[in-house]
Amino acid sequence: MFKKTGSKNGWSRTIVRWVGGLMVASLALTGCSSTGKYPPAPVSASQADYSYVVGAGDNLNIIVWRNPELSTTVPVRPDGKIASPLIDELPVQGKNSVEIARDIEKTLSKYVRDPVVTVIVTSFVGPYSEQIRVVGEAAKPMFLPYKQKMTLLDVMIAVGGLTDFADGNGASILRTAEGNKQYSVRLKDLIRRGDVSANVEMRPGDILIIPQSLL
Repeated sequence: MFKKTGSKNGWSRTIVRWVGGLMVASLALTGCSSTGKYPPAPVSASQADYSYVVGAGDNLNIIVWRNPELSTTVPVRPDGKIASPLIDELPVQGKNSVEIARDIEKTLSKYVRDPVVTVIVTSFVGPYSEQIRVVGEAAKPMFLPYKQKMTLLDVMIAVGGLTDFADGNGASILRTAEGNKQYSVRLKDLIRRGDVSANVEMRPGDILIIPQSLL
């Protein structure tokens, strides 16, 4: 395989060049086999200012101070609106509880002097645009309300893990918040090998796609 050069130094240089060539070729093949970019490592500070917004299916506990007859618990209708005493319709979808309370105060001020309203969200579904969706070879494909600091592992626990036919390391996250940019994720390494480096932080609106293994 090697051509002897007639000197010990020449022979050594030939081996070094050959080994170096193998390393370069190996790195090139590794780069070509990459299937996608992994999401950035979890950065909780990036979601520190996240505020939950109401969606259809949520329940709101409306408390009007010193006016118990106006206090009530109401569901958010599929059209994103609510109705309560003295309020026929009020759009609430996409707003947080403080914004909704101020809107109710503004409406009630036509009938009550200086109303003070507190709104408490008692069930959480969230708007469709922020829900986490899991499709493909999960044990229980479903949608989940987004929660601050939610991780990929939290999502997989909620959906019961992978099926026997899942290509876990071929899964990907479709990130709608970044213009449907797609990231590869390693579910098999995370769940079945306990590799915590494969865990990443989810973002509102993420879609987790788990394909079927071809083997």
